[in-house]
Amino acid sequence: MIIDTHAHLNYADRYGDEAALMRDLKESGIDKVIDVGWDYDSSAYAAAQAERYDFLYFAAGFHPSNLGKYKDGDFDKTAALLASRKGVAVGEIGLDYHYENTDKPAQKRAFAAQMELAYTLKLPFIVHSRDAAADTLDILKQNRRFLAYGAVMHCFSGSEETAKEYLRLGLYISFAGPVTFRNARRVDEVAKIIPSDRILAETDSPYLAPEPFRGTLNTPKNVVKIYEKLALLRGETMETLSDQIYKNAHTLFKKLNETGK
Repeated sequence: MIIDTHAHLNYADRYGDEAALMRDLKESGIDKVIDVGWDYDSSAYAAAQAERYDFLYFAAGFHPSNLGKYKDGDFDKTAALLASRKGVAVGEIGLDYHYENTDKPAQKRAFAAQMELAYTLKLPFIVHSRDAAADTLDILKQNRRFLAYGAVMHCFSGSEETAKEYLRLGLYISFAGPVTFRNARRVDEVAKIIPSDRILAETDSPYLAPEPFRGTLNTPKNVVKIYEKLALLRGETMETLSDQIYKNAHTLFKKLNETGK
């Protein structure tokens, strides 16, 4: 069984014909995909897609770089979306200090507020962290009471030491296309030490296509390449790893179990 635990299929103009894309994913053997929002509109779009296609589920939340789109009441509207049987997580949320003039205090407030929202909804949350490892870890530690329903570090590219800190907090670690890149020595080493019951895989489509498709439009069917590289690094069979990741996803995102096997 193959699951892509983090993709952005909720672009109206990136993938061409939506129905054709979905047929392609099913024919490629992709069993489930979590379609992840980055603001209210994209979250609502993902929720609507999940209702149209049986193998799609969704997450809703505000990415740190999209907080400029936030309007009063949007967190309440996000919560309403997640009342859906297919709303599996709050996300993606977190910190992104990559761009100049980033409003770091606003990002920290929104991160903590959405962690609390996930706790209130009894849902896990999906963490984005770029150029902000220390502050991300600090906020998670300061608000560890909101980790009761779990969380995942999405598209992990940090150090082994940082990964171990997240693991101590009970988080899952998810790997995306960069683990397949030829210069990915650090993330390769991290992938080897993640406990089998804490590892996940994703594409982060349409971004970060894995080798040998790097530089092209990414889709969830490419998650197989990430599974293959992780299995190679960890000395596991593809079947063993894919079964474990499928189990892990259903353990973290519990609502996946409510509408399918």
